Amino acid sequence: MTNDVDICYDRDPANIERLAAALTELRARLRGVDEDVPFRLDATTLAKGQNFTFTTEFGALDVLSLPAGVKDFNELAVNAAEFDLGDGVVAPVCDLDDLLRMKRAAGRPKDRIELEILSAVREERDRDRR
Repeated sequence: MTNDVDICYDRDPANIERLAAALTELRARLRGVDEDVPFRLDATTLAKGQNFTFTTEFGALDVLSLPAGVKDFNELAVNAAEFDLGDGVVAPVCDLDDLLRMKRAAGRPKDRIELEILSAVREERDRDRR
């Protein structure tokens, strides 16, 4: 729906090392920044920052340690649901209510549009659960 993928990551140093390796494998580069702007994609850089927007060979990827409206990864992990991405890959996905809260807090025009759609999805989900 948004033409990108957002991930929220745990700031544990070992996890940041794995994230840097994965981003390198995806050939991630900063989105919206000239190619000649120096940027070192490594664990040290990720640890010094919080939120990054990248372009990868598979599309846009937002890497967030502090998404709007939530404290951190651990707050999202509590309510996350397992989602089968196929080929044996299962990933935790944030709860719809948490996503709505983050979109409200971000407050950008595109988030407000997505809020209407996501709210309708929640209403349908809740109706199906009854």
